[in-house]
Amino acid sequence: MLDINLLRENPEIVRDALSRRNMETSIVDELSSLDQDRRTLLKEVEDLKAERNRVSKEIGLSKDSSEREAKIVAMREVGEKITLLDEKVRLVDEKLKDGLSGVPNIPDPSVPLGKDESENRVARQSGAPKELGFEPLPHWELGTRLGIINFDQGVKITGSRFYVLSGAGARLQRALIAWMLDLHSRQGYEEKYTPFMVRAATLFASGQLPKFVDNLYHDHEEDLWMVPTAEVPLTGIHMDEIMEPGTLPRHYTAYTPCFRREKMSAGRDVRGIKRGHQFDKVEMYTYCEPDQSQKELVKMLADAEATCAGLGLTYRILELCTGDLGFNARQTFDVEVWAPGCGEWLEVSSVSNVGDFQARRAGIRYRDDAGKIQFPHTLNGSGLGMPRTLIAVMENYQQADGSILIPEVLRPWMGGITRIAADEV
Repeated sequence: MLDINLLRENPEIVRDALSRRNMETSIVDELSSLDQDRRTLLKEVEDLKAERNRVSKEIGLSKDSSEREAKIVAMREVGEKITLLDEKVRLVDEKLKDGLSGVPNIPDPSVPLGKDESENRVARQSGAPKELGFEPLPHWELGTRLGIINFDQGVKITGSRFYVLSGAGARLQRALIAWMLDLHSRQGYEEKYTPFMVRAATLFASGQLPKFVDNLYHDHEEDLWMVPTAEVPLTGIHMDEIMEPGTLPRHYTAYTPCFRREKMSAGRDVRGIKRGHQFDKVEMYTYCEPDQSQKELVKMLADAEATCAGLGLTYRILELCTGDLGFNARQTFDVEVWAPGCGEWLEVSSVSNVGDFQARRAGIRYRDDAGKIQFPHTLNGSGLGMPRTLIAVMENYQQADGSILIPEVLRPWMGGITRIAADEV
């Protein structure tokens, strides 16, 4: 959430930020008007309360019973006015908070201008797409032939966009998750195992509510929400806390399944397991002091790249333009890996500097060395996300005979399996 003082003192910055995101800017004037209404009402309340306090003292000193009674009646009316004004302040506060909660983060000045994802920039690429020497199969054919992906069972159990991984396929996904968590632990992240369901307040704190309410799964009876990403509970860990001096930065990693209603575009990614309502992801998350957030962004992006490199995958880094920047983010880099069977680049990570946007929503603060209480910056990134990492491994490590070699780094979790073949599944 943006600092109300920014809107109050520099509304042109907010207006420019929305314009750079290709968004309507009239909300700035609406929020400024609400803020002015709120301050006017507060002034009225404060004046009336001051009058009541002054007259109350006079009542206590008055020896004239009729004068005292008249003042008591007058103050009763003042009290009623205060009650009415307090309710008006509460309603304006709610409208102002709701309005502010829908305003996205201010893009970093370095973020390139652009209307949508077509104008994202390739910052760099590591390696060239692997030449397999034969016509590669897409994962939906490869996995079906090997018996490790079953689409019909997923549809039978739940519906479209669900599938079942079996045998070595299920184990390969589990190996990827375990290896990534261990890698991030070596990179300095503390592993967390968090709830897969959260309260609405936690989703608001992380910036998911109210903006993305239509994409979330909600249990109405218990009023709990399935997590769309581990970023949500990792933000919630320190909600309404003040961190002590010298305790930043904090680096966390966590695995969660992720649940999203995502409305799938007709004809887009209809084959295979690239897009679904349930998927697994390992997340990286950092809390740091504001002057360290760009340094931490570089670290987190390097850590995501190391994950791709460790798997031997060709990858590239995209710098997102303003028109494709996420709601919470001030700057984002996407990591994409090459999948030869699909013949396309697949996004496996988005690494974002969020600034103090989430910390303000969550009431997360820290005490600096001088004792001043401030909002920390937060960063998040996938390290990496399934099933696209699984797809890339399957398609890049497929062999001419239809089998899949297991990357060396994953073999300790595969129970002796070094390749997946139809006669060995």
